[in-house]
Amino acid sequence: MHGPRLEAILQDPKYKELVRNRALLGGALSAITLAIYLGFIGLIAYAPKLLGAPLGAGLTTTVGIPVGVLVIFSAFVLTGVYVVRANTTYDRLIREIIEDVKNQ
Repeated sequence: MHGPRLEAILQDPKYKELVRNRALLGGALSAITLAIYLGFIGLIAYAPKLLGAPLGAGLTTTVGIPVGVLVIFSAFVLTGVYVVRANTTYDRLIREIIEDVKNQ
């Protein structure tokens, strides 16, 4: 897409809002994900005995197993947060932008 329609989209305040909101949410979710993964790696590096400790007396499962599962689960949850936001707010804004440009 080139020309006046592209220029109209780029100048649309809704488009600017969309770009800003997506960048903020993407940056925030990326930072959270990075903090979780770095925290897990930090635990592995600096507290291996904590992660290697059994969950309870007589149990063979260590603390590291549920912590690792939570790290993986957090990635799914954070992805879900982005998908919900994209399917509601972002898709609505995109439809509005397209309609506005078509009506010009």
